[in-house]
Amino acid sequence: MPTPKPIAGDILSPITLPKLGGGEIVLGGARENWSLIVVYRGKHCSRCKKYLNILNDMRQKWHDAGFDIAVVSADTQEKAQADRDELGWGFDIGYNLTEEQMARLGVYVSDPLTPTETDRRFAEPGVFVLRPDGSILLISISNGPSARPDLEELLDGMIFTVENNRPPRGTA
Repeated sequence: MPTPKPIAGDILSPITLPKLGGGEIVLGGARENWSLIVVYRGKHCSRCKKYLNILNDMRQKWHDAGFDIAVVSADTQEKAQADRDELGWGFDIGYNLTEEQMARLGVYVSDPLTPTETDRRFAEPGVFVLRPDGSILLISISNGPSARPDLEELLDGMIFTVENNRPPRGTA
């Protein structure tokens, strides 16, 4: 039986991944701050790099709004580290996202088109916002690299949501 997709308002049970630089990233579960989780396709995706460069430039704005940022992919440690080294990303990066973890997040999964693209199945883009109690406020998943939420608009909406204690929508 397939893993059910997450629903806004549900608690995201913790998903643990290795983190670049050591330690672990835990997606979900209760924490002090709100969470922005970005699932990206991996090193082979130039659109992902463009999106994550924008996020990197906005890190302080997200932090000032009370958000922790976690960015994750199915890439190996070496590939994730190569992107960080090349692009200077300063957010936490998790790697080795498994297909079971992808299913728990509800993201789409793709096979590489060629061996030069990547050597494993990978997650298509997903953006999640979690409240400090670990409940899911927002889910945005795409089946391809071209559709993702605008990060400035998303931040503006999340600031409004936090300030006005707005509930999750689309729960049915």
